[in-house]
Amino acid sequence: MRTIAASLCCLALLSSAPARAFERALPGYVFEFPRDHFAHPEFQIEWWYYTGNLETADGRRFGYELTFFRNALEDAPLPRSPWDVDQVYLAHFTVSDIQAGAFHQSERLNRAGPGIAGASLEKRAIWNGNWRADWLDGGEQRLRAVSDGFAIEFELRTAKPPVVQGVNGVSQKADGLGKASHYVSFTRLETRGTVTVGGESFAVTGESWMDHEFSTDSMGEGQQGWDWMSIAWQDGTELMLYRMRREDGTADSHSAGTFIDKAGKARHLTSEDFEMTPSEWWTSERTGGRYPLAWTVRVKSLGLEFRMSTPLEKQEVVSRAGPSYWEGASDFEGTGPAGPVRGRGYVEMTGYDRPLQLGVAPKP
Repeated sequence: MRTIAASLCCLALLSSAPARAFERALPGYVFEFPRDHFAHPEFQIEWWYYTGNLETADGRRFGYELTFFRNALEDAPLPRSPWDVDQVYLAHFTVSDIQAGAFHQSERLNRAGPGIAGASLEKRAIWNGNWRADWLDGGEQRLRAVSDGFAIEFELRTAKPPVVQGVNGVSQKADGLGKASHYVSFTRLETRGTVTVGGESFAVTGESWMDHEFSTDSMGEGQQGWDWMSIAWQDGTELMLYRMRREDGTADSHSAGTFIDKAGKARHLTSEDFEMTPSEWWTSERTGGRYPLAWTVRVKSLGLEFRMSTPLEKQEVVSRAGPSYWEGASDFEGTGPAGPVRGRGYVEMTGYDRPLQLGVAPKP
């Protein structure tokens, strides 16, 4: 679950237009591809999240995040020229250089303008400036992003079909009709390309995960934030869990997840199926956020118990335009019904420096 609306919405104060009516994420939504890979302006908030773990031939490891956010301004008038602002586009780009112990981060904020940023079925692309995700024939994707001192260029091949998260077309996040998102994931994207850091380019291969969500209001009263993890296990299965976190630190009953078997069949998990227990806290010098960088997880319905750890503590995304959050390359090791399990993935933790506002955030 990811989003950004908070401080972006202050741009709406530039207009005295009446508030716009947005659709809400309701049960019964039927996904249609490729249409639903791109923008849904009838919903207020939307994001496309790419994360992955990659290595060079000699084992140098990198993680990356490339995220595109779209936020419709509630009080903005209908645009009369390409320069009028009714949609705001934010993007985050990070590279985790594990061997060097370095975390590179960049952020950009744009209006759509005359093609500056957008997400288009016609163009088969999501972009913000020269940061792009292009959808190619055959379901492959190409990612490109360049910032000061670091860059990526990847080709992604879909190894499994998309997974619609939740039940009956919605991923419910809180009590109430519409307190939900429409949420689809590509859980195993075979990835190859180059990572550039410090003026040197590295050929890498590995795997990525892509989330796409759109909604209008998905958080409820008393919810502080969330803890989310995506895992690609070495046995060819995947697991996604999100723990909606209440103000007292306990898990909300709307926490949920999905297990995907080797053939790509998804199994929905409710809050009764799993427990996530945090430990080993790290405090950010930049935001004061205190994040748990180790988790013990029990998925009772799968007979699975494992521990999450990270090879790099400082993977906090500090945002000027939206909430700050920790999003980083992570390792997972434990025991399942057939014996030891190992995997890699990404973990996101929000609402640790300050509570998220309702309808505002970077994910589940």
